[in-house]
Amino acid sequence: METSQTHAEGVVIINAQGRIDSNTAKAFEDRLLGAIATTDPRMVVDCSQLDYVSSAGLRVLLMAAKRVKAAKGMLALAGLKPHVQEVFDVSGFSSIFSIQAGRDAAVAAVSRAPGF
Repeated sequence: METSQTHAEGVVIINAQGRIDSNTAKAFEDRLLGAIATTDPRMVVDCSQLDYVSSAGLRVLLMAAKRVKAAKGMLALAGLKPHVQEVFDVSGFSSIFSIQAGRDAAVAAVSRAPGF
């Protein structure tokens, strides 16, 4: 699991690459929660290079979404590969998150969120 952080239109973009599983979830959690604590509460997690997400990864994303919501922000996911999208669909997480086809659409959705 590798992550990097960029910004576009006032939105924090976390690029997730590789696998989010029990071995990498803590590092991913630290990255997301650190970004939430120090920046605007508008965030996109770009999953276009994410190959796998386990229940540990889903837990981290859910925790991040709750923190962003508590800060009156919005979190969107972008570019889920079909097999990763299936994990979200089967687990019911597709109904919890704003999932967009690509990074630009996710940034636009978060930028247009009420209150911003």
